[in-house]
Order: sequence, then structure tokens, then C-alpha cells
Amino acid sequence: MKDILTAPFMVEMIRTLTNMYDHGWDERNGGNVSLLLEEAQLRDYLDLQAAPVRDIPTGFTAPELEGRCFLVTGTGKYFKNVQYAPEVNLGLVRIADGGARAELLWGFADGGKFTSEFPAHMMSHVVRLGIDPTNRVVMHCHPVNLLAMTFIHPLDEREFTRTLWQMCSECIVVFPDGVNVLPWMLCGTNEIGEATAEKMKTARLVVWALHGIYGVGRDLDEAFGLIETAEKGAEIYMKIAHLPRLTTITDPQLRQLEAHFGVKAREGYLE
Repeated sequence: MKDILTAPFMVEMIRTLTNMYDHGWDERNGGNVSLLLEEAQLRDYLDLQAAPVRDIPTGFTAPELEGRCFLVTGTGKYFKNVQYAPEVNLGLVRIADGGARAELLWGFADGGKFTSEFPAHMMSHVVRLGIDPTNRVVMHCHPVNLLAMTFIHPLDEREFTRTLWQMCSECIVVFPDGVNVLPWMLCGTNEIGEATAEKMKTARLVVWALHGIYGVGRDLDEAFGLIETAEKGAEIYMKIAHLPRLTTITDPQLRQLEAHFGVKAREGYLE
């Protein structure tokens, strides 16, 4: 078997988590990421027929994910430490018993387990895979400007989205489906997981007001880029929110961007 730490998916996960920490999105043990992997990606690195290291109860059900494997961040783990001890801070799990149990195949070497937001991740995976089977990453973090924006901007999804679209030309191109928003809810619960999954039916970005954001993508780069672009829009907004706005990107200009880049803005969000 090859060393799993040399696997492309592992190298990219470590690089991405380090980058997220360096961006200031994941203070202390804040944030979590899960990556869906196919068995073909794992066969050179793990004996998938061997008995799991141990079983971990999940506290939810997701029969749609039976047998699927996920590389996921650990609860209480600091992203800044992943590059130094990935086998402690990451775990590779396989969903079993209709989602009620996760078989640990590798990682969490200190006896730890997956993030407390694991149910929210899995519920979002179920929804997004049903919409687009290429969506393989769920990413949660705490970008400062998006979080700050939820304190001073109405949480209406259409208005929140439109504000971000108006901040820089890239926003409507990168997330034409917009941004959905949840009011403050208790984190680490199935309830917020279910609410997030429901919002994932219509957008790939879901803001948790006063907390952070969830993003999904085909790979780690796409999920990261989605959040990065929304955060840039929020940063511009936070810098100008207290100032008189003399100009903005207009709806006709947003329509031009839509046509030029071949994207379709969310229905009803442009005048």
C-alpha cells in the first residue's frame, strides 16, 4: 500500500485547511470540512476489506450515503495543526447502518472523532448529490466580513444576495444561484443540519447568521472559491456600508454579466 499522506486528495485537503486558517476563517477549532471519496481513490492507500479501526455513532440517519467514504475534520481540532499531524486531526470514515454508524478506516489517532457538525455535513451531502452528483465537498468556516454583514444587513435572502452581487463583478458569475440565509440557530444539532440541507436545495452557499457560512462544490478548490468570492463581496460592503453610495453595479449590468459569462441568475433576483 502507498502512504495515504501522499494521496492527492490528502495533500489537497491539508493544503486547503492550512489556507483556510491562514485566511482567518477558522480560528481555534472553528470550521469543518468533509470530502466525499470514491473507493477507486482509496484502494492504493487502504485495505478497504479490513476491519475498521473502530465504530463511531453518528446520531442521525442517511441511507442514501450507505457505504460512502468521507475524509473529514475532527471535533475540537485546530486547522493550523493539520499539516503537522494529519493522522490526529483528520479521519476517513465509511457510512454504515443507514447512517447511524461511521466506520473509522484511518485517522483520529488520539481517539477523537469527526466534527460536531458531521450531521449537518452529511445532510447537505445528501441534498447536493441529489441535485448534482459532482458536488463532493461541504465546507464550513467563519469568514469575518460575511459574519459581520449579518449584524447590519437584513437577512432577506434576495436582498443579501443582491448586495453581494453589487459589490464586485465576479459575484454573480461565481454564485448566480445566490446565497441563502439562516437566522441564528444552535450549532452542532440535527436541527441546524436539517435547516441547512433544506437551504442547499436552492443555493450552494448558506450563511449562518452571526456564525459563519456553508459552501459546497465539486472539489476543495471550488468550495473554497465560492466562499472566498462571497467573503470579498462582504468585505467591500463592510468598508462602504456607512458611506453614501454614489455608484453601484446595476441590474442591467448584472444582466450583461449573466449573458457574457453564460450563467443564469436566480429567478426573481434581478429587476
